[in-house]
Amino acid sequence: MALDQRLLDILVCPQDRGPLLLVADEGVLYNPRLRRAYRIEGDVPVLLVDEAVDVTDDAEHDRLVTLAGA
Repeated sequence: MALDQRLLDILVCPQDRGPLLLVADEGVLYNPRLRRAYRIEGDVPVLLVDEAVDVTDDAEHDRLVTLAGA
């Protein structure tokens, strides 16, 4: 999964307008504040609120944050 760093620098969560973490191994952009994961399809982020996945499990949240290197 290779997203250009310039793109990552300007992408924000469509819900809270905050920064997103790239979890390349999982193919998602993750918002740790709202615990929402946005999938990446073919190097294209799908930043649709209705298609985001809520991460309710604390262990999964911690795993995604760790994988993102945050």
